Order: sequence, then C-alpha cells, then structure tokens
Amino acid sequence: MPHAPTNGIELCYETFGDPANETVVLVMGFTAQMIVWPDEMIDDLVGRGFHVVIFDNRDCGLSTKSSGPPPDVMALMLTIIGGGTVSADDVPYTLSDMAADAIGLLDHLAIDKAHVVGASMGGMIVQTMAIEHGHRLHSATSIMSTTGNAEVGQSTDEARTALLAPPAPGRDAIIEQSVVAGRIFAGPLFDAERSRQRAAESFDRSFHPVGAAFQLAAIAGSGDRSEALASVDLPFLVIHGLVDELIDVSGGHATAAAIPGSDLLVLAAMGHDLPVQLLGQIVGSIEAIARRPSNEIPSAEPAAQL
Repeated sequence: MPHAPTNGIELCYETFGDPANETVVLVMGFTAQMIVWPDEMIDDLVGRGFHVVIFDNRDCGLSTKSSGPPPDVMALMLTIIGGGTVSADDVPYTLSDMAADAIGLLDHLAIDKAHVVGASMGGMIVQTMAIEHGHRLHSATSIMSTTGNAEVGQSTDEARTALLAPPAPGRDAIIEQSVVAGRIFAGPLFDAERSRQRAAESFDRSFHPVGAAFQLAAIAGSGDRSEALASVDLPFLVIHGLVDELIDVSGGHATAAAIPGSDLLVLAAMGHDLPVQLLGQIVGSIEAIARRPSNEIPSAEPAAQL
C-alpha cells in the first residue's frame, strides 16, 4: 500500500472511487487500523459519488511508529480519573499533530478540500481539524466521540477496563480478547464473527500494542475542545449511539451543543461500533451533511436532532 510523507512521518493510506469526485477522508479511532472501516460503508460512499481516502493513524497499522519509551498509561489514567489535566508539553504528540498528519495527506494527494469523517478518537481528530484547519474542509462528521471535557462521554468501569487491558498471550487469545471487549462496547447489534475476523486481520497486518500508550497520551494532552468548537463554521454532523458504554452519549450531545448549527443523530440500537444494520442510515446522513451548502448553516440555532 502507498505511504504519504506528512508532518515528519509517513501514513499508510488507500483510496477508492474516482479522484475527480469530492473526497471523503475516513479517520479511524484509538488503536484501530484503517481496515476496520466497513467495506459496505466505503462502497456506499463511492456509490453515492464520493472519492474515499482511508489511512492508518501514526502508531497504528503500517504508518510510522514512535521511537523512545512509551508514556505511562497508568499515570495518565490516574490523572484523568482524579480530575487533573495532562499538559501538551508532557506528551510526545497531541491530537493537533494527528490532525496535521491528515492535512498533510491531503497535500500529498493534491486535494484542496475534503469532507472528513472520524470515529471515536478519529472524531476527536476531525473536531481538531475543523478547529485548526477548517478552510481545508467542506464538512465534518464526528461519530461516537466527545469534546475532551472530562465531565461528559465517560466510560463505564467495565468498558474502561476492557479498553486498557494488557494484551493476552498469543494470537488466538488476543483475538478472543478483542471479541470480548467488542461485546462490551458494541451494544445489541454486536456481530461476534465479524468482530473476530476483523481482529484476526488486524493482528496479522500489524500488532503494535505499545502504540496505544502514545495515542492515549495524545488524547490526554489535548484537553477540552468545547470552547474552540464554538468557532467551527462549516456543515457538521454528530452521530452517537444511545447505548455506547465506551464513550457515553453525553459526549455526542456535548459535541453537538458546542458547534453552532450542527446536526445530531442519536441511534437507539448503536453502541461503540459501526453495525452493518445501521450503515445505510449513517452514510445517508453523512451524504446529507456533505451536500449541504455552507451558506445554509443555521449558526444562530442549537444543534438539530435528526
């Protein structure tokens, strides 16, 4: 797969559809490789007339891995749980760096402006792109994410424990550990066999558990975006699952409330996952926000509930 030099690193990426069409960049979440994006979602976007770009974030998949000792995850979590803050100066990189990575990928592909869609940590990156690089975006969609405000979007104890558990010994055990965690995260539409296949493909493509510490530090060191999100002035969609145990739906509500004129889609049967049964509705909503002219943003009104 091709690699793009960007922001002092290289991102592994793949493209789909006609590059003459408007581009949708899909930004994946914490420790998740680009191959986690459902094929059905990519195919649907291409079928609706978009050029689609996916990539591995740094410290994940086949993109550049950080050198040096990883951050202390336990110390980060104790600080966050205790209500403290982590300084950007104390982490190797932040979400701003990851947002700049994605903008550099656009530069490499000679794409002036794109629609961006992010899931979980990818939603945080997309929010940061909208804040810091809004002139490069046509629209933005943040899925199952939050603002960085520690008072919203909390995980249940069970979900947090599953997310941060050390990897089990051996390939088969790691795959099953991923399925167990997915069952906790995903809600009633969880597909165990699909999850198992995705975990196996991810393990065989790139197993890099230390990358989790770097990405977690980036989230922790980026702080609360709520105030900065008020400056976002482009068509913006927030999608969240009502039964999300990893990032509570309050994170989605807070994101939509922070962004003037944004739309909010809450899906009752969705947890922290992209279930195939809901992909048509998700992609249709992404297309609707992407087709909305920027001069139709109702900036003086609160988020519209879809």
